[in-house]
Amino acid sequence: MAANVFPFRDARSAPDPVLEAGPVAHGLLPVPLVLDNGSFQVRAGWACPGQDPGPEPRLQFRAVCARGRGGARGGSGPQVGNALGSLEPLRWMLRSPFDRNVPVNLELQELLLDYSFQHLGVSSQGCVDHPIVLTEAVCNPLYSRQMMSELLFECYGIPKVAYGIDSLFSFYHNKPKNSMCSGLIISSGYQCTHVLPVLEGRLDAKNCKRINLGGSQAAGYLQRLLQLKYPGHLAAITLSRMEEILHEHSYIAEDYVEELHKWRCPDYYENNVHKMQLPFSSKLLGSTLTSEEKQERRQQQLRRLQELNARRREEKLQLDQERLDRLLYVQELLEDGQMDQFHKALIELNMDSPEELQSYIQKLSSAVEQAKQKILQAEVNLEVDVVDSKPETPDLEQLEPSLEDVESMNDFDPLFSEETPGVEKPVTTVQPVFNLAAYHQLFVGTERIRAPEIIFQPSLIGEEQAGIAETLQYILDRYPKDVQETLVQNVFLTGGNTMYPGMKARMEKELLEMRPFQSSFQVQLASNPVLDAWYGARDWALDHLDDNEVWITRKEYEEKGGEYLKEHRASNIYVPIRLPKQASRSSDAQASSKGSAAGGGGAGEQA
Repeated sequence: MAANVFPFRDARSAPDPVLEAGPVAHGLLPVPLVLDNGSFQVRAGWACPGQDPGPEPRLQFRAVCARGRGGARGGSGPQVGNALGSLEPLRWMLRSPFDRNVPVNLELQELLLDYSFQHLGVSSQGCVDHPIVLTEAVCNPLYSRQMMSELLFECYGIPKVAYGIDSLFSFYHNKPKNSMCSGLIISSGYQCTHVLPVLEGRLDAKNCKRINLGGSQAAGYLQRLLQLKYPGHLAAITLSRMEEILHEHSYIAEDYVEELHKWRCPDYYENNVHKMQLPFSSKLLGSTLTSEEKQERRQQQLRRLQELNARRREEKLQLDQERLDRLLYVQELLEDGQMDQFHKALIELNMDSPEELQSYIQKLSSAVEQAKQKILQAEVNLEVDVVDSKPETPDLEQLEPSLEDVESMNDFDPLFSEETPGVEKPVTTVQPVFNLAAYHQLFVGTERIRAPEIIFQPSLIGEEQAGIAETLQYILDRYPKDVQETLVQNVFLTGGNTMYPGMKARMEKELLEMRPFQSSFQVQLASNPVLDAWYGARDWALDHLDDNEVWITRKEYEEKGGEYLKEHRASNIYVPIRLPKQASRSSDAQASSKGSAAGGGGAGEQA
């Protein structure tokens, strides 16, 4: 492979195996199930107590589903996650339960949970007899939590559930255990980017901010850039390949404008451009068949056409023969004197008189006879071998020029140059060679930094939003100076969209520009920005197995509703629904009735 040329992997997900029965209980306590319910990927696994709680989540799959190819006509039913294989052929059929990062579709969410429980080997019959730790969006709407609680308790019959924020789980997983620290969390995922201030171990929900940009918008922007650059490869520039370029070939520029100036240098461009090789076939240049193979193919096509025409003639002949037999039967009715049946048959045939019937019979008879003759002639032609189309070798005597031809040639001698070279040199004609592989290459240059840059400059794609740096500055300005100093000492980056090379250096540069002179700050990147949320939720579940203050039981769900939430250090803030008091409505009604009575009395007195 040439320098800087990278083939697309076009990874195809393999179907997840159905695991054996998972762990049932640890002592008297059932083993919790941990579900990181992300808008890009679902991660599920067991929180097994002990020295070694287990490897990474046993199940990771895309949070999409599609109806089976058979549909409602007895097909395979909906397919979920890794069972879909390659997503591009089914892109138009894919559906997700998420609106941005909030699950809103109950039926599709149930499909994802069914897939998770089935492949994790949940062995309990008729229900999921395990506590569940489930991640949810920051400041999750009450409707979404109510829908999720209803699904878990009513459909799956779980004993208890705990909700938490994925970025907070990741934050505490990367900090010392039971530490009540403060900091700023920058969590950038597939659909959204959040900036979350944490004060003494608790989320300050009033000052949380969300930017509606993430990896999905970056992939869409990169796709538009490359499709405008290479209009001849529109169909090959797919979202899956754009995500591959983002994950493996993109980076964050520490100084965006300065980096663009570097790309203007031809040497820098040549050394840093990534040439993405699209798949292609060498047969596109033309057929490599020999003349004999081409002739054989033509003969096969000719035979197929002749057979097709013969079959059509036979079908038409059969239909005409059936119609002719029908007309002859009606004519026999006339000859036998059965006039009533004859007139009924004429009406069914949409004819007016016996003369018209006779005319149709003659036309059909001649058509049937001609069709039979054509079929016989076609059969004779098929029996005859196809004449070989190779040119016959002419007689050598005919190739010799006659005396008259030579004399006629001599007449044109003055038209030619008298200077004739002594030795004829072979002329080598250089034919231009078309490099098909180079034609199917995408040169990804400045696009490597332009697509990830949108989370810092949303105006690049026409979004009227603030970037990460402006949002961070806005949140810090809402706190006193001493609290600001505490928060910037612990800036934590997590989420799959923060894994670009140069992300940490860019955040340090932005903080250096916005903070006072010679002030200190510290930026930390999660050890595993993608899986740390699941690891943190697993650790939290193991630490709170028997702590009833953080789990929502079925009894509490039935008493307090599906939107009820028990707060803990990694959870949202619970804001109950505030309904207007019924007493105030009754007092207003009484006051209005008194006022109307007084008005009626005054009117009576005036009368």
